[in-house]
Amino acid sequence: MRRSGFLAALLFLLCSARAAADGQPGRFDYWVLALSWSPEYCELNVGDEQCRQRYGFVVHGLWPQYERGYPSRCGGRGRVPKDLVTRLLPTMPSEKLIQHEWDTHGTCSGLSQDEYFTLVERVRRKVAIPIAYQGPDDYLSTSVTDIERSFARENHGFDADGIAVQCRGRWLREVRLCFDTALNPRACGTDLDDRCRAQVVLRPNR
Repeated sequence: MRRSGFLAALLFLLCSARAAADGQPGRFDYWVLALSWSPEYCELNVGDEQCRQRYGFVVHGLWPQYERGYPSRCGGRGRVPKDLVTRLLPTMPSEKLIQHEWDTHGTCSGLSQDEYFTLVERVRRKVAIPIAYQGPDDYLSTSVTDIERSFARENHGFDADGIAVQCRGRWLREVRLCFDTALNPRACGTDLDDRCRAQVVLRPNR
């Protein structure tokens, strides 16, 4: 019985992974805006293009999502032109990141490169970063609850169900906010949840 349960769970995971890989452009349920805490990224990626300047939250990506899982690499990949990269660098401060996000997620949006990245910029402008998290110059100890409440307070329509906080151990790595296809706040899917300890620490922006 235990063996059959394990096999069923394994089959489910394999099917989920296959569904994620076989996405069709433009067919998804909602969007996730992933905001990466740049000091944490740079702690692990010293010398990366993104780490030449001091950033707080930067856009990791805008991802088409299913209610469970997500489409990935839906075809139609191509180089993001230099002029578009230059325009995006204040929002997504790495050419490598911009290209990766187009290849992996943008191709599943059903949009052209310019349309997709214009949408990235538009969604980012919709999100206000709480003052406490705009660029602390010393280590900041907080919690998932405080982060979610702060973002919800600054962004009308959001509550904790529409925000997922991601960490590496106790260190804040990312805040993800969920939007419906009309770009209104909504609850995140069941597989997008908080992955942090009770205490969350932000590395300083220095």
